Amino acid sequence: MRRRDFIKVTAGSAVLWPLAARSQQRMPRIGVIMNQSPGDGETQTRSKAFLQESQQLGWSDGRNVQVEFRWDANTAEGARKAAAELVALAPDVILASGVTGVTALQTTRHIPIVFAIVPDPVGAGFVESLARPGGNVTGFMQFEYSLSGKWVELLKEIAPSVTRAAVLRDANISAGIGQFAVIQAVAPSIGVDVSPINVQDRAEIERRLASFAQLSGGGIILTASPWATIHRELVATLAARYKLPSVSSLRSFVTSGGLVSYGANLETLYQRAAGYVDRILKGEKPADLPVQAPTKYELVINLKTAQALGLRIPPSVLARADEVIE
Repeated sequence: MRRRDFIKVTAGSAVLWPLAARSQQRMPRIGVIMNQSPGDGETQTRSKAFLQESQQLGWSDGRNVQVEFRWDANTAEGARKAAAELVALAPDVILASGVTGVTALQTTRHIPIVFAIVPDPVGAGFVESLARPGGNVTGFMQFEYSLSGKWVELLKEIAPSVTRAAVLRDANISAGIGQFAVIQAVAPSIGVDVSPINVQDRAEIERRLASFAQLSGGGIILTASPWATIHRELVATLAARYKLPSVSSLRSFVTSGGLVSYGANLETLYQRAAGYVDRILKGEKPADLPVQAPTKYELVINLKTAQALGLRIPPSVLARADEVIE
């Protein structure tokens, strides 16, 4: 081959090789573990918020990123299955919803994990500290424990006749224990006796609340957990059946017929989680991204439920409400 022809061939290869290499590069992949089924309204809202914010940040599913969802990770077994399937796909980052999803992913230390709506990431052992997560996990807390005391205070303010509260909690997670501890510390000062009810089985909850409702002065506090999200409609139905004022952190509990909620806007947490996923895809490490708490809590009141219970919401409470459902 003549020298001139050789130069032309090598020059052409130098141009074509990077194009070929780029075409063979794998599209970035995001794994997502959601606790509920894709048909659940709350789940649809959260996943849509994450995808829309991701698109605002330049990531379009199917165009320049591949998003793999796994659903129904509301039990340890379901979460392990979802985690194993996603890890096998070798995603660049995983968004995990709640304690159950993150727990199932603890077997992997090399895939970055961003969590949303985890109440106590330090107590659960997911991160070393909020400011310095220290490993491959970071994300966004659902609330700080002090919020739990606000629930019992709010219940008493709206329903002054409440002297007893059934506290529905998941004692198998650190957040279930921590939330009840704060409620238990606050309740005596406002004249409310609290009783924990461990949430595991639907039939057991129905039996325990039926027994609890036999005495007057009762109310319900639904603490935050995957179980609470899944069975919010059941608890709202039982509260209505037994004429029990109720409070939760979930807006969707109030839209299901519960009386009042005070908690973070979970849609916003998923939007903020998309920001961390974006930063990780661009090269940042979870260990360098501090765990963040909500910047605002929202008060939602169901006036129709209040009327059915014969309650008049104090004007001072209505004035503080972010949303009133009529």
